[in-house]
Amino acid sequence: MTGTRVSMIALPWFVLTTTGSATKTGLIAFAELLPLVLSKALGGPVIDRVGARRVAIACDALSVVAVGLVPLLHALGVLGLPLLLVLVAVGGALRGPGDAAKSSLIPSISATAGVPLERTTGLSSSVERTASMLGAAFAGGLVAWVGPAQALVVDAASFGLSALVIAWATTHLVPAAELAGRADGSAAVAEDAAADDEGYWAQLRAGWLFLRQESVVLALSLMVACTNLLDLAYAAVLVPVWAHDSGRTAATVGLVFAVFSGASILGSLVAAAYGERLPRFRIYVLAFLITGLPRFLVLAVDAPLVAVLAVSVVGGIASGFLNPILGAVFFERVPAPLLGRVSSLNSAIAWSLMPLGGVLGGLVVDGLGVDTGLMVVGVAYLAATMAPLVIPSFRAMDRPSAPSGPAAAGGQGAVEPADPEGGQRRHERTVAALLVGPRAGLAHDPEPSPLEDDALRTGEEGDLGPLR
Repeated sequence: MTGTRVSMIALPWFVLTTTGSATKTGLIAFAELLPLVLSKALGGPVIDRVGARRVAIACDALSVVAVGLVPLLHALGVLGLPLLLVLVAVGGALRGPGDAAKSSLIPSISATAGVPLERTTGLSSSVERTASMLGAAFAGGLVAWVGPAQALVVDAASFGLSALVIAWATTHLVPAAELAGRADGSAAVAEDAAADDEGYWAQLRAGWLFLRQESVVLALSLMVACTNLLDLAYAAVLVPVWAHDSGRTAATVGLVFAVFSGASILGSLVAAAYGERLPRFRIYVLAFLITGLPRFLVLAVDAPLVAVLAVSVVGGIASGFLNPILGAVFFERVPAPLLGRVSSLNSAIAWSLMPLGGVLGGLVVDGLGVDTGLMVVGVAYLAATMAPLVIPSFRAMDRPSAPSGPAAAGGQGAVEPADPEGGQRRHERTVAALLVGPRAGLAHDPEPSPLEDDALRTGEEGDLGPLR
């Protein structure tokens, strides 16, 4: 993450200072993110079959070569924009399955450590934010000191170090079979064999079918896709152009990102410590309200740098709560046998619009100017992040309420509680059908899915339909 943050600042600054074109600067983001999204979507079955640990290590090792060629070819004087776009695309294609594989390790890490998912995802987000803060601060000074192309040497080295760390630190994780809760060893072997006999496309389809019936996860993915599009326009084009046009340097860009990331560390740590007690939906909406539009407005009105940094602090703290919530909702709903496939597809949806983010930012700046462009993108961000307020399905991201009153106490006159394991049994049948393959005919299951069952009990059966 630290090295990637270096490239996030170095690459746009390199193109912007050599070509002076915001549109060409946006093309760099497009060249990296399009293959990244495609490889995320298509790499899930490979992760489930080969193993998340092996995929993560292999992708990082190959990324050393892809990224390292950029400064090498630049030093040789043969690095033109077309060749740079090709190398960036290769790096993006490797990052897609590599990032998805690392994410797929989180449930095993949580089970091995014996801690709740909110704590694991919160700490993971804190590590990510810390790396982003250090990387942004380091990148700004490094680019100003040695130049943007040479700074990518650090990014290449970071991938090699990452491969070594993962190889060392993940040798004793709880196996995925144990996470699936399989009590019978022979049954586990039979299910694994059935899954291994499936073809690649059947496995990919199984992941998609499961994701499609998980309305909450799918809705969150679609919303995050919109925010990622606008965030990428902000980070890859709008902020660099704002700094460039106002006479500031790459160090200012790094400072803004570093302050935001540093503040988000605090938010992530609070989420890790208290996330189990907080109402997910309310915190999710409030955090987006605080971390969204104000970041764009303060740049659009050309506020002093101290005001920009103050807004970055407040917005960063709020943003620290988002990833722990998203991670906890996702990992508690997706079974271990499908984790690689569903994680890759979920991530691909969330990243699907990001290749257009840099292009959008460049076109907005060239067409409207940076100040108006910031306002337009900021208002769009507000509209996207407040969508959960009018789409009831998002409220299912909160944990089910614990039984209370006479029913919970089991006293006189208590109502017979619903079978607490009924939803889980249906969930397991769905997972088994997906593992066996499309012949199981999920569409013909007469019993409702767990989400449909929840909706029927609460009288909100119409809420989930459009998103499915």
